[in-house]
Amino acid sequence: MALSEIDRSLLERCLAKKPRAWEDFVDRFMGLVIHVINHTAHCRSVLLASTDRDDLVGEVMLSIVDNDFAVLRHFRGQSSLATYLTVIARRVVVKKLIERHQAASLGSLSGEPHTNDAPFEQRIEDREEVDRLLQSLDGTEAQVVRMYHLEGKTYQEICRTTGMSSNSVGPMLSRVRNKLRSMPQQS
Repeated sequence: MALSEIDRSLLERCLAKKPRAWEDFVDRFMGLVIHVINHTAHCRSVLLASTDRDDLVGEVMLSIVDNDFAVLRHFRGQSSLATYLTVIARRVVVKKLIERHQAASLGSLSGEPHTNDAPFEQRIEDREEVDRLLQSLDGTEAQVVRMYHLEGKTYQEICRTTGMSSNSVGPMLSRVRNKLRSMPQQS
């Protein structure tokens, strides 16, 4: 698909630094960037906290405006602007995920706990906390929590074992974590 007239105009306005051009650009493509971040993290079995997602959105947007919109200036118009931005966003997100994963791996070499494939949303390290959570769960939820937090399994391993779809593991773990947060703390 070629560059649409709407996107061509928006691109020209951004490069000319017209008033409200950047705001219009963000309004038009923010959903796309968030989708790319979520999809990329999901494909890499990374559970993102909302603050991590916000950080990645900032990294993608910074890469677009960096060096006087160099990324936009390099756009050749041979595809839609959305397709081009999808590729740019994915590259930035993958690079940042790899950097964080490597930082986590280096931490494990220095004796700090290694979080396997979850450099953002940390696994629950406190066994008592996991046990307390497991008491309030049953069935598949308990099995997924046990596999992820106690056995260190990846999303793919959990899917293979439980038969769940890969789109279900992350949301289930998020719901369970929210349950834990809402449970009264024991002293």
